Amino acid sequence: MTENKPLDGSIALVAGATRGAGRAIAVQLGALGATVYVTGRTTRGHVSEVGRPTETIEETADLVTAAGGEGVAVPTDHLRPEEVRALVERVDREEGRLDILVNDVWGGNHLLDFDTKMWDVDLERGLRMLDLGVRSHIITSSIALPLLVRRPGGLVVEVTDGTAETNKGFRENFYYDLAKNGPIRMAFILGEELKDAGCTAVAVTPGFIRSEEMLDIFGLTEENWRDGVTKQQHWALSESPVYVGRGVAALAADPERARWNGRSLDSGRLAREYGVTDADGSRPDVWGYMLAERAGGTPAADDYR
Repeated sequence: MTENKPLDGSIALVAGATRGAGRAIAVQLGALGATVYVTGRTTRGHVSEVGRPTETIEETADLVTAAGGEGVAVPTDHLRPEEVRALVERVDREEGRLDILVNDVWGGNHLLDFDTKMWDVDLERGLRMLDLGVRSHIITSSIALPLLVRRPGGLVVEVTDGTAETNKGFRENFYYDLAKNGPIRMAFILGEELKDAGCTAVAVTPGFIRSEEMLDIFGLTEENWRDGVTKQQHWALSESPVYVGRGVAALAADPERARWNGRSLDSGRLAREYGVTDADGSRPDVWGYMLAERAGGTPAADDYR
């Protein structure tokens, strides 16, 4: 371990690292020296139901290695316990330890029905969202945690959308609300159960993230994303995936990270705590902005970037 590579020797598993926050977290863990097993369903030769063939776990692994770590791509469907079990057995066989588990499995945005009552949402679509956002996380933790708790200091990160505070309000859709509040409760419960093993669990959320998928939905690129403000005001406070990636990596490298056990943190809070910035040097805080709006204020976007 060195000052520039505080995670050198650490073994991480990022479940759902094909794109977006998961990919960025994996890359930033690698930048701090970690060996990162990256998983997902889209590979060179197979495309998941999300339908985005251009982002693969092999590409993510290459980016991790290029950043200074070691990336290992393992095709895994986290709704299939036998595949997750084979993955964890491989990590155990090759490394003999697991220090960081990041549960970022999702891929359910295409199932979200805005402005639709629960009883008008197709039941199978709704249950699929819960499978992707909740059941996959449960399966992964159930199988991976026995390896993580072998030694103290392990970290579990549940990636979601929103914090316990911000999600007190309605989140778009019955099933989406459950899918995104579930990981927050998981982090709290796991935090209680991991204490005796000297391990930590937290929930982490990005803000308004400019993932590859989000940029495509709005017809934007990383070069002209500011044009999105004309369609949605919160684009002014959007962030690249690098932002939450840097925040989670800094959290993983923090020897005092147990102080966050059981809590939910957003990318803006992580940036303030650890002094990290987005790729452009900014520190957007869209959740802080939205809480100020909810309280009846008229915040200026420039004060939250």
